[in-house]
Amino acid sequence: MVNSLVVGLSDMKLTHDQMALRCAGLGSCVGLVLYDLQQPIAGMVHIMLPDSELSRGKAHLPGKFANTAVPELLRQVLAQGAIKENIRAKMAGGAEMFRATISWTANIGQRNVEAVKEQLDSFHLPIKGEDVGGNFGRTIRFINETKELHIHTFTKGDKTI
Repeated sequence: MVNSLVVGLSDMKLTHDQMALRCAGLGSCVGLVLYDLQQPIAGMVHIMLPDSELSRGKAHLPGKFANTAVPELLRQVLAQGAIKENIRAKMAGGAEMFRATISWTANIGQRNVEAVKEQLDSFHLPIKGEDVGGNFGRTIRFINETKELHIHTFTKGDKTI
């Protein structure tokens, strides 16, 4: 089995070799992978929220919000030598885990997915696979060598995209 770099909450990691990228505990959060089709360059981010305006001006990691995470992950993948025309995306998460008790958390999983897709679209980055929504958590593992995203859930089984 290939070793994995663990991507924590609001974190992003890159690999340019055979190292896999792993993100556990995706509920309403979105795990996004950007990878180069031709080279062993990939990055993963664990996005918590849709828009940095929710931070109310407080400092935050760029991986926390979709509107800061996607541009930063793209910048870092390109800095490693990826070619923009060869970059593709895969994503998972965006579930509705709990009934919202305050208005800003309502449909947060769906809002996260929509925000990530808007960002990807703005950079003309095609989504090659996704497993989003539902009401269950996910753990994902991206295998850089095969460009496969393995998705594990306790209730829905495993799948690969």
